Amino acid sequence: MEAGALAAYWPFMAGLAITGIVSGVFAGLLGIGGGAIIVPALAWVLLVLGFDPEIVQHVAVGTSLAIIIPTGLSSARAHFSRGAVDMRVLKLWAAPVFAGTLAGGLMAGLFSGDALRIVFGVLALFIAANILLPFQQRLIGHLSGSSATHRIFAGVVGYLSALMGVGGGSLSVPTIGALGASMHNAVGTGAAIGVFIAISGTIGFIVSGWGVADLPPFSLGFVNLPALVLVGSLAVLCAPLGAALAHRLDQTALKRIFALFLTLVGLNMLWTAFGG
Repeated sequence: MEAGALAAYWPFMAGLAITGIVSGVFAGLLGIGGGAIIVPALAWVLLVLGFDPEIVQHVAVGTSLAIIIPTGLSSARAHFSRGAVDMRVLKLWAAPVFAGTLAGGLMAGLFSGDALRIVFGVLALFIAANILLPFQQRLIGHLSGSSATHRIFAGVVGYLSALMGVGGGSLSVPTIGALGASMHNAVGTGAAIGVFIAISGTIGFIVSGWGVADLPPFSLGFVNLPALVLVGSLAVLCAPLGAALAHRLDQTALKRIFALFLTLVGLNMLWTAFGG
């Protein structure tokens, strides 16, 4: 590759590096998989670098799901070793969540960039509200014994997680908890479910983005390989910094910080989608 062509990629790579560092610190600080951080950050970087606004949200979502595969596997393995994965719930959720996420990924190409921003914005506000005023337990707690309820929610969570570009923890953990699991089991099982979401969602976004014009360099469908490697590795390396900071802060304060962050990001996504 010529020096001039290589130099043109440096802003792109620098933007990815910054995204990885910020995502890792905030993921460790807030105790999340990082998708809620990576998607808006990567989309913003791609917009600033001049890529087509119609595809940057797709690339951010697809790449975020791919990044979650290795981190999700590591997290799920750790929870499984501690006996915190409810195998009954996992068996109920695995197939429908995989199918729902794959459907979301395959259909992603049918949605405009603004449609995906609206999905992300609305769900971010929903998650923020549920953190501050947990209402799922009151709404669906009485359905905890129903296998059909588990499967229906699994499909819905998978589909929405694919369009949002997250591992599903922000949606699956409170749902599984509301359906009767302890918080430790909900978190552990949610981590395992996140692997199914990430794998099937990544496949869907690769297929739906295949052959799309004006993608960032070195993209496989809507999954950008440099972002996958650089953002993913730096996020993993920097997450302990955020985790160390988190232990110095009050947990209630952290929940409020996360809810505030999601509210601001959600409102910004909606503002952008509606032409603000």
